Amino acid sequence: MRFVRSLKLRGWALLGATAFCLALPGAVTTLGNSAHAGGTLEERKQPMHFKWNACQPDCRGWVSAVGIVTSDSPREFEEFAKDRQLAGATIVLDSSGGSVNDSIALGRRFRSLGALTTVGATVRTQGPQGERASVAPEAYCESMCVFLLLSGKTRYVSPASYVRVHQIWMGDRADDAKAASYTAQDLMIVERDIGRLAKFTFDMGGTGDLLSLALSVPPWEDLHQLSHAELRLTNLVTTDAVADVLPRDNSSTPVAELKSKPTQDRFVSSAVEDTQPAKSTKTAEAAAPTGGTAPPAPAQTLPQK
Repeated sequence: MRFVRSLKLRGWALLGATAFCLALPGAVTTLGNSAHAGGTLEERKQPMHFKWNACQPDCRGWVSAVGIVTSDSPREFEEFAKDRQLAGATIVLDSSGGSVNDSIALGRRFRSLGALTTVGATVRTQGPQGERASVAPEAYCESMCVFLLLSGKTRYVSPASYVRVHQIWMGDRADDAKAASYTAQDLMIVERDIGRLAKFTFDMGGTGDLLSLALSVPPWEDLHQLSHAELRLTNLVTTDAVADVLPRDNSSTPVAELKSKPTQDRFVSSAVEDTQPAKSTKTAEAAAPTGGTAPPAPAQTLPQK
């Protein structure tokens, strides 16, 4: 079996050009030197969890989404969201990727909320007025996390953040992809997921360049870190102002808060129309940590919230 190293594609030509292009979502790498690196790295190895970070009265709060996307992640986000008004909320990502289909489902849910997205790690410090939360931009968004970033209506990436791409691959064979065996069923699953990923990318306003960059990096090579120019080329970044995703004193922007009455599960089936039927949940997904190590980013912390 031969795997295509480099794809020159635009638009839906991807589907005809990637017959044997497989990929790895969710390769985990070590964080750079920072005070919160150790704890964040351990969290990023765990299944994704969501937390609301309040910072009233002088600013909006945000949702931190940390960890690997699993088959439980869309349901757990719904459980997290059902008692909150999250329309227009900011989602701060620190993730190594995960399941293709479940990331697509989660990303479509983010877009249905009109969410804003960025990359960062939530840091809590004690001050004279009690605990304060801030967002440190030295964090990672890798593989399928990049497509969660793309799902935001407005998207910001700090120069200190790492946004890195890789091919998707069969998760249980990613560690020794060259030596592994593959069946026709395996190829069907990966090609199907590439098609779904392509549709999602264009639905979210991304470009074929994002798919081309990601699908050109096999799992036995280090993840490719997107440059500022590539973040613009792929349309992953829509603003260079952090205030557009983490605003202060903006009462016109919806703020997450508890509802007076709990609601039922609000997951819209049409939002995940291209996800796999319940009877067949196998997908290309993240396996054990793999991939290279990025150089440490310069120390930088976004304004405290």
